[in-house]
Amino acid sequence: MACGYSLPHYRPTYAYGDWRGGHDFEYRRDRLRALILLMRWSGLAITDAVTLERQRLSDDGNLFLYRAKTGVAVYVPLPPEVHTLLRSLPSSNPHYFFWSKNGDRETAKRGWVRSLALLFKNAALKNPDGTPKRCHSHMFRDTFAVELLLAGVPIDQVSLLLGHSSVKVTEKHYAPFVKARQAQLAQSARMAWAQTEQKRPAMPVKRKKPVVANVA
Repeated sequence: MACGYSLPHYRPTYAYGDWRGGHDFEYRRDRLRALILLMRWSGLAITDAVTLERQRLSDDGNLFLYRAKTGVAVYVPLPPEVHTLLRSLPSSNPHYFFWSKNGDRETAKRGWVRSLALLFKNAALKNPDGTPKRCHSHMFRDTFAVELLLAGVPIDQVSLLLGHSSVKVTEKHYAPFVKARQAQLAQSARMAWAQTEQKRPAMPVKRKKPVVANVA
């Protein structure tokens, strides 16, 4: 699946320790996978994703909600396979995808953060130089934003999709990737110049008529 991350298939206990019973833990693996895909393809922060209400997802796969952190409205479409997966999830509370509503939002978030931490530990992701990669839930939101920017989506539109209170916040966090997009455009322009030069027909060379000296 083209999500930017490969999710290995571990035993049913891979993300939360030994299962001790209970509907929530029984389906924890499938729900954790769905949570990751939701954050990757919506750009939602983990608190907004974990406490997402089912009614916030329309029949045609569009999300509409207000961010817990900023109160800013967010409207973003989801790929068909992601919103289909979300709708198929069992949950202990029929009004939410991931939240049982036992405890507050922060408590719910911490539980899923622990599950992600164990998943990252098992996956043992590494940087290109071989050092361990520092993984966190926000990297799915970063992937969502960066891929949009590198695809040429204007930063003000990316800011709206992320639910930032100001485009300046987006610029602060993702300025290097805006520069990377500019570098991409510059390289594309240079390649276009080179192709144009190759296709341009050679100009005919005008031969000068020989000058005949007047003999007195």
